Amino acid sequence: MNTELFIVRRLIGSRKEGRSFSRSIVGIAMFGIALSLAVMIVAVAIVTGFKKEISNKVTGFGAHIQILNMDSNLSYETAPVPSGLESVKRIREIEGIKNVQPFAIKAGIIKTGEEIHGAVLKGIDKSFDWTFIEEHLSEGELFHVDDTVRTNNVVLSGSTARLLNLGVGDRFTMYFIQDPPRARTFTISGIYNTSLEQFDMLYIFADIKQVQRLNNWDMGEVSGYEVLIEKMDNLPEMAWLVREQVGIDFLEDGSRLRVETIEQKYAQIFDWLKLQDMNVIVLVILMVVVAGFNMISGLLILILERTNMIGILKALGTNNVSVRKIFMYQSAYLTLVGLFWGNLFGLGICLAQKYLNLMPLDPSSYYLDTVPINLNLLHLLMLNLGTMVITFLFLLIPSMIIARISPEKSIRFN
Repeated sequence: MNTELFIVRRLIGSRKEGRSFSRSIVGIAMFGIALSLAVMIVAVAIVTGFKKEISNKVTGFGAHIQILNMDSNLSYETAPVPSGLESVKRIREIEGIKNVQPFAIKAGIIKTGEEIHGAVLKGIDKSFDWTFIEEHLSEGELFHVDDTVRTNNVVLSGSTARLLNLGVGDRFTMYFIQDPPRARTFTISGIYNTSLEQFDMLYIFADIKQVQRLNNWDMGEVSGYEVLIEKMDNLPEMAWLVREQVGIDFLEDGSRLRVETIEQKYAQIFDWLKLQDMNVIVLVILMVVVAGFNMISGLLILILERTNMIGILKALGTNNVSVRKIFMYQSAYLTLVGLFWGNLFGLGICLAQKYLNLMPLDPSSYYLDTVPINLNLLHLLMLNLGTMVITFLFLLIPSMIIARISPEKSIRFN
């Protein structure tokens, strides 16, 4: 029989029956642990959810990896890349690649009545993955791209539609500054809303043959290729594999291809997202410290209350290690109870926000219309285990006080 565990069960039982004056103090300590863990769970879920949602939206417009002509500049007038490259065919066979889709872009100006707006026409073909746009489609429908027949249908954002006072089925004219200047009339087949205003106001999705004709390109020439991968976490590795394939290709004019990841293309957005990690780290450290000091105070109260018991146990021949185990076991039990309630509160708040959207956001400032939640089992396990371990280490210091308690003085302690 484990004597320490037997004594701990009796002590816990007496505390539950209300015969301990430390009950309130220990209850506050457990509440502190529960509150700290709940705050950490909510903070990590919100920050990781925010990063995931923003990353998904940015990659929805520009894919994870882009393959472009090395001569392409930073403008929207790009040098063409021929389709049907052997390296592109090899990329499609790489494990972890979800889709490889050609695209072509052309900047222009939309004029409707008294309104004027600059936008980028993004041409796509039938291999384009509509999943992202379909998830955010608010009105109308997506258009079908055919191999031979060119369509005038386009899909644009709700922000652009509101600015130009347009709706589904309306027609508008887009002007392109070139020599000679050109104009094309398009029909709106669908309207999407992602709340990412920087991109919503920029891109209009159209048939790739429209852009090829405007750029005086052949049917086999495109601005580049977009590569979608299965997992965002594998982006550096997948980018290296793509570079390994296209880096050996020379185009007919002697130019080469370059590979650009979405993090390189929109470095300012992803750098901003990485800054959020530091906020979470600081918050987690503060909450763990608070939980640790709460349990230190609780353990000191327990030791103070049981000073007579410590003296009697020592007088009976119990060594300091065994006595310390009693209080460490009791503190571990109280910590586990606090962790249980912390998980319950934290997960409850996260699930309520995830499914009820209780906390809205201003899309113009946060790129989202509600606080995002990302619940990850690994994050939960790490938070619980980390809190448990660090709290236990905190408790080692006050438990050393037991070694300094003498039996003759502690038995008379009142």
